[in-house]
This record gives sequence, C-alpha cells and structure tokens, in this order.
Amino acid sequence: MKWFLKWLFRLLLLAVVLVVIFFLSLDTIIRVVMENRIRAQTGMDAEIGKFTLGLAEPTITIKDFKLFNPPSFGGTPFLDIKEIHVEYDRAALAKSELHVTLLRFNLAELDIVKNSAGETNIFSIAALPSVKKTGGKGKTFTAQTGLEFTGIDVLNVSVGKAQFIDLKDQHNNREQVIGIENCVTPNVKSQSDLAPLVAIIVLRSDGFFNSLVDEKKPGFDILKQIGL
Repeated sequence: MKWFLKWLFRLLLLAVVLVVIFFLSLDTIIRVVMENRIRAQTGMDAEIGKFTLGLAEPTITIKDFKLFNPPSFGGTPFLDIKEIHVEYDRAALAKSELHVTLLRFNLAELDIVKNSAGETNIFSIAALPSVKKTGGKGKTFTAQTGLEFTGIDVLNVSVGKAQFIDLKDQHNNREQVIGIENCVTPNVKSQSDLAPLVAIIVLRSDGFFNSLVDEKKPGFDILKQIGL
C-alpha cells in the first residue's frame, strides 16, 4: 500500500508539473498556431514576437507582429504592428457576444509593394478568398465565429509610416511618415464610426495613397469603402 501511495503522489506531482508547464507554454503554443494558421489561409509568412493571453484578466496582447508578402511580391515586409492589445467583456462572451472594452492598435509600418508584373500587393491580398469573406461578400462575422459583434468602447490607434516599393523601378519608391499617436475613437459599432479616424489618416498621408485609387484596378471598392 505504501508503494502505491508513493507512486500515486509522484504521479500527482508530475501532473501538477505538466499543468504548470502547459500554462507557462500556452502563449508560445498559441503564437505558433496563429503563425501557421495565417500562412495556411493567406500564403503569407507571419512572425509574432510575443503573445499573451490573460488568464486572470480578460485580455489578449500581441506584440511585434510582422506579416510578409508572398513570393510573387518578393517576400518583402507588408505589415509591422508593434502592438495589438484587446480587453473584452467576459460576461458578454459567455452570451456569444464580442464586446471589446478597449482595443489598442499600433501600426508601425505599412509597405505597399508593386511587383515586376505591375500588380500591387494590397489589391492582390484583397482578392484572397479569406479576405473577401471578412469583407462582407461571403460569410458574415457571426457565421464565421459564432459571435455577435456588439462594439468597441474605446479604440486607440497609432500609425507610424507607409512605404511604396516598386520592385521593377526603385526610382518610384517613396516613404510617408503619418505620425499618429494614440488617436482615440469611442463607441465603434460599425464601419461608419471609423470615418473620423480615416479622415485623419488621409490628411496626415499628404496624398500618399492618391495614386492607388484607380477605379480600373481590382480592389478599388475596398479602398473606396475606407475612404482612400
């Protein structure tokens, strides 16, 4: 009997250790899964510097998220996001509602790339099936996630700079510092609530995006919807 109790105690200790290791590794596991999922759905490589899932508090934080263009655009950088921090309402989530109390989004850099075939990455990415679905022409957000989006109480956005890179002619390359820090938009429940934020980005971009707005280019409707 003593040996049985001894081994049972050891097994319980082992179980506790495994649980502790799991929770300590949980953020790393989720980070790797997210990187693989992004690549599987978009064909684009992703790097997440740090992922933190709050267990005691309803928070999710992603730091140093980088998304790279597919090989057709040279595998060059596309997005460099310093931070995505989300605080959500657990009670609402229990009712299958997504109520975000705070969303902090810090975009350090956006790189728009034109490849040797004359294609621009933002239009090609917009044409991906997964992007079309989230754009509203396929399944709705509720149909995809099982959650009803009820709004963002506080949206805090920072935007660093944008670059245009022409892989065929580097003389066309240009950079624009937008320099928006902690621009707060309250009570975001629909696309129209983002209009003031978009207006600020357009003003700060000093015409940077104007050459991209061409009704003959695929994806124009998407840019038009967000005010560019």
